Amino acid sequence: MASNIIPVVASPEAVEKKASRTLDRSSSVPLYVQLGEILRERIHSGEWKPNLKIPSEHELNREYGLSRMTVRQVLTTLVNEGLLFRVQGKGTYVAPGKISAKSPAYTGMRQQLEEAGYTTSTELIDATIEPAGSYLAEHLQLAEGEQVVKIARLRRAEDAPISIHISHVPLRLAPDLLDRDSASEQLCVILDREYDLTMGKVEETLESTRASTSEGKLLTINPGEPILLLRQKVSTPEGVPFEYTRILLRGDRIRLTYSYDM
Repeated sequence: MASNIIPVVASPEAVEKKASRTLDRSSSVPLYVQLGEILRERIHSGEWKPNLKIPSEHELNREYGLSRMTVRQVLTTLVNEGLLFRVQGKGTYVAPGKISAKSPAYTGMRQQLEEAGYTTSTELIDATIEPAGSYLAEHLQLAEGEQVVKIARLRRAEDAPISIHISHVPLRLAPDLLDRDSASEQLCVILDREYDLTMGKVEETLESTRASTSEGKLLTINPGEPILLLRQKVSTPEGVPFEYTRILLRGDRIRLTYSYDM
């Protein structure tokens, strides 16, 4: 009796894709290198989506016929590359893709994110007037104790916190700054439009630091985890400093790109 089952033939693309995820034991390329490329492809192709728990070392060992030590080595490499992250006692997960942005000195962070298609929100977490300490007074060329406006904001992209912005502006240069809506508008726009404080020169330093307890809570990371710290001193074209800002960024969520003409 004739069968009514119609055989399904895999497309050439599917065959090639499956073949590309098989270890070639006759190749001169080491097996651990091949496995790394296979797992990267599973991430980059979208098969393994962000925040997905991937198969365990034991499961990958069975799938690819490699020792658990080799699999562990490959996974550690991918963790170090930022493609995966481990959760103690739970397993290994695909890391969320990083957001690429230029330094906020070029274009405000919020504007960059929105132009890239991200939904953003800004929460005002502090807005006060306080005396400048010696460190701040030196950077803003103020007398120690002179009043400055402090504005701290938490920025989110797709509802996930990515950065904390802590800005100080001399009160005498922006006397009613606290009355402005610095959550809905970028601070640089307000300073330029309302106080004629136009950006002419920016001095920046970028370094790694560790999140404090309060910073970790805002950024939804554990205290002590590494984060990026970007310091900015902004001056007018005439050389008058008018803003000093510390930006704390989740290095696992965002990367800064720089371009120079030599």
